[in-house]
Amino acid sequence: MAIFSNAQRDTPVPTPIEPPVANRRRSDGMALSIVAKDMTVTGDLATEGVVKVEGRVNGSVHAGSQVLVSPGAIVQGDLHTREAVIAGEVHGSIHASERVELQASAAVVGDVHTPRIAILEGGRISGEVKMEISSLAEPVNYHSSVDKSHKSVEMLAL
Repeated sequence: MAIFSNAQRDTPVPTPIEPPVANRRRSDGMALSIVAKDMTVTGDLATEGVVKVEGRVNGSVHAGSQVLVSPGAIVQGDLHTREAVIAGEVHGSIHASERVELQASAAVVGDVHTPRIAILEGGRISGEVKMEISSLAEPVNYHSSVDKSHKSVEMLAL
């Protein structure tokens, strides 16, 4: 038995758990606009920052930084952004200048235009994925029977 003990020091310190990417607080100063779960927006949205859709948007979304579509959220319109992370539904085209991520619960009915894409198992696309060949890091080797000027990849029945 120790005369001087520190119960707080002897108690293990819990390791902090990182929150999911969509729930992290932004430290880069970008504005965050949220369409709440019980909200429906009719019309186009535009911001230089981030748009997080938890409810429903009937119109196009233009975000200079990022568009986040949460599970259960629905966007009926096109997305134009630098990066799109989709976990809900998008009925329209996605135009992302850097990347698109489709999470397991994502459903996209429309074309996806981006230089990089990540699709988690369960994520669905009903449309075409178009990636500019000039934006790929490594050259693509074509078979002689493939048209070399074709710049899209068609996704069928995922």
